[in-house]
Amino acid sequence: MAREMLATTIETNASIPSKKGNIKIWVCSLKKNILSICFCLFACTLILFSNTNFLAAKNGLILWATSVIPALFPFFVATELLSHTSVVPWLGKYLSPVMKPLFGVPGEGAFAFIMGLISGYPVGAKIVSNFKEKGICTQEEAERMLSFTNNSGPLFIVGTVGISLFGDSRIGLLLFITHVLACISVGISLNLFSLRQRKKKTTYISSSFSQTKTSLSSAENVSFSSLGEVLGKSIMNSISTILLIGGFVVLFSVIISILNQSHLLELASITIAPIFSAFHIPIQLINPILSGIVELTNGVKLVANIPLKEISISITACSFLLGFGGFSVLLQVFSIISKFGLSIKKYFWGKLLQGFFAAFYTFLALQFLPWFQFNL
Repeated sequence: MAREMLATTIETNASIPSKKGNIKIWVCSLKKNILSICFCLFACTLILFSNTNFLAAKNGLILWATSVIPALFPFFVATELLSHTSVVPWLGKYLSPVMKPLFGVPGEGAFAFIMGLISGYPVGAKIVSNFKEKGICTQEEAERMLSFTNNSGPLFIVGTVGISLFGDSRIGLLLFITHVLACISVGISLNLFSLRQRKKKTTYISSSFSQTKTSLSSAENVSFSSLGEVLGKSIMNSISTILLIGGFVVLFSVIISILNQSHLLELASITIAPIFSAFHIPIQLINPILSGIVELTNGVKLVANIPLKEISISITACSFLLGFGGFSVLLQVFSIISKFGLSIKKYFWGKLLQGFFAAFYTFLALQFLPWFQFNL
């Protein structure tokens, strides 16, 4: 009798699933469906906040048409055309002694670095993706190059942020200098971190890629007979990229509007307020900084418009945002590089590191250089 009762109890317990097992199944199901849930919530909030979303999308479209296209489209065409000339191989030949020791990338990386700094986001990512497609660099080199060649340009930093928002060209100049120093620091740091791993593969990869580069440079030089075809392809590729950027600008303008209307940004500000207080950062900057982490342009405008006597804090915050770039730029880069098999993880950590480097260099300059004393 006792044996029968024991057997019945065991069968009953086996038929009842444990709470721990239920939790595991629920968590697994949530991971699988998290994107579906987010997209459904996004669609619902588009309807719920339709009035403000319409205005946000309209403002994003105006910003793209009046600022992004005039600033970036000519540079996209120029980089496409230059990629069909001997400029890139020439830079690879003469700047390899600089790029290899400092950054551990081919000399052609100087072209991506220079054009990325001159043009702004996401020109550097587009050039590096082309390098990867043409075999000019390895995947590991391309992923590291992304982190320090895709940067904000001087037109935006000096003109928009320095002169238009802060009303002082010296602030724009300071932000641009620290921006350049930060991206160089990131390139050197990532090179040092991956130096041991690269040594094991250098011999085979370098020889195979040098052959590829030679054939590419001799095969792709533009001539008068192929000028029409090259120009047409350059314009079409540039249009495709600029439309992609426009979509992200409009989308993230709407997302920021939704976050504001749903008070999610306000809730996040309250949550992290103690951290800001511990570092003596004014509470008024929390919401603008969070907006800048989501989308760079809107965040920088909000930070610059906060009236603070210690304006150096606002400048340092803008420096961090310019270095990081925001999730809008992150997804723009991801949409460009994903079809080439490049990972976004190293780019994310590299840009986060660049943001901290830029903020640190800006803080030092504001503290110790008399020419950059802006506090009231």
